[in-house]
Amino acid sequence: MLWGCFSAKGPGRLIHVKERMNGAMYREILSDNLLPSAMALKMKRGWVFQPDNDPKHTARATKEWLRKKHFKVLEWPSQSPDLNPIENLWRELKVCVAQRQPQNITALEEICMEEWAKIPATIKCGILYSKIR
Repeated sequence: MLWGCFSAKGPGRLIHVKERMNGAMYREILSDNLLPSAMALKMKRGWVFQPDNDPKHTARATKEWLRKKHFKVLEWPSQSPDLNPIENLWRELKVCVAQRQPQNITALEEICMEEWAKIPATIKCGILYSKIR
């Protein structure tokens, strides 16, 4: 599984999640990667975080953590269709990775990181995140 984020200014961090993710791990990933990505992308104040409706992302503890960190969060209706723009970015990554035909998990991770770094900023909007299996 991968966690990544992006903005109109380009891709943020992409990390390999080696274990099954739970709410605590998700909050740790956000703590270690979301704000540093926003800072590296030189995001100005006012950016909005857009998670999806995964239970880890909507858990009371996660919402409280985001509130305490003063993150602005785009709220979604619980039964809304998946309109998260990062899904298009995951598709782009999958196509690029498949073309390179990784032969093992190590090559897969390396190629994912390389292809993520090549994705142009012109196909992004707002800082977002998601995961891929």
